[in-house]
Amino acid sequence: MSQYGPLRLHVPEPSGRPGCQTDFSYLHLAKAGDVRKPPIDATPVDTADLAYSLIRVLDEDGQAVGPWDPEATPELLRAGMRAMLKTRVFDSRMLIAQRQKKMSFYMQCLGEEAIATAQTLALNRDDMCFPTYRQQGILMAREVSLVDMMCQLFSNERDPLKGRQLPVMYSVRDAGFFTISGNLATQFIQAVGWGMASAIKGDTRIASAWIGDGATAESDFHTALTFAHVYRAPVILNVVNNQWAISTFQAIAGGEGATFAGRGVGCGIASLRVDGNDFLAVYSASRWAAERARRNLGPTLIEWVTYRAGPHSTSDDPSKYRPADDWNHFPLGDPIGRLKQHMILKGIWSDEEHEATKKALEVEITTAQKEAEAFGTLSSGYAPSAAEMFDDVYKEMPAHLRAQRQQLGV
Repeated sequence: MSQYGPLRLHVPEPSGRPGCQTDFSYLHLAKAGDVRKPPIDATPVDTADLAYSLIRVLDEDGQAVGPWDPEATPELLRAGMRAMLKTRVFDSRMLIAQRQKKMSFYMQCLGEEAIATAQTLALNRDDMCFPTYRQQGILMAREVSLVDMMCQLFSNERDPLKGRQLPVMYSVRDAGFFTISGNLATQFIQAVGWGMASAIKGDTRIASAWIGDGATAESDFHTALTFAHVYRAPVILNVVNNQWAISTFQAIAGGEGATFAGRGVGCGIASLRVDGNDFLAVYSASRWAAERARRNLGPTLIEWVTYRAGPHSTSDDPSKYRPADDWNHFPLGDPIGRLKQHMILKGIWSDEEHEATKKALEVEITTAQKEAEAFGTLSSGYAPSAAEMFDDVYKEMPAHLRAQRQQLGV
């Protein structure tokens, strides 16, 4: 008989469930401005402390403080605010359209708008992004056609992807937006490979990839970190820790006793843990990582601490597994509200301009929706020709596919 008793496993549990307010003390927050900023050429091991603290710029009063303050211009702040607002209004309108059965499902990025938009503004337009299904802010920041996005959602006759992708899984090559994959974590290995190819060709473009906290449990995540470290691939590896997978708390993926950023340090990659609801912190950390990549100093892994304010998708009911008002108590707040407070404090924004901008964006998005719906929606019964399944598969169609197409008579 063992003197220690029987063995047992630890199964992580969230600190809040329906009917019980979440205790967010597990986040281990830092005060704005307290975390140091290392030089661009810092070694990965010299960033170890940054993987366990939290980089923040905006304080509780809306002031930009500390070494990570990017000293953003009014033009940058306005561009960021517009992109975030546009993303949120778009999400709201498309959610209604899904409820009206104009598309099969939809996925919002409510509460996470700063991450995609701020990083996009820190990158060059020809840098390649490998997103998941919650980075529509990239497309908003790069001013991609709303009509094209909506036609993809509606799977109509003008769908740029010809009905071959699920809604929200966009692909916009001209905007440096790689085809979204429903197989999670593949974005990391794709981005590392693309970044390696860019370096092999002697190009100057870098890659950036996004996954959620849950996808860090996939083997592709670890494979990507190994290749990125060994070959010093020019890539930014973003882990969006929004606390929840579809119904599973982030601790199930390993976020309870450590941080996701800490995994980068263990693989020899410079790593940061950043307030993902702080537009200025996101922009500053992204610019730091991008410069490292451009100067051949290797990859950077960034964990963005944020919160998925809405359902995982329109097929999900989060009230079944977490408190219904959780987002209202999340200590890092609303990214749009925080940037608004900062801009008003600087005298470059106002409540009136905020509301006017929202109304103008609502008109822009409603107008685009009417145009997109003129080409049909999911409920209108449009179906592409069977002949189209043979197109765009090979550069030159092989004989056996030509034969199959002829047998179909299309």
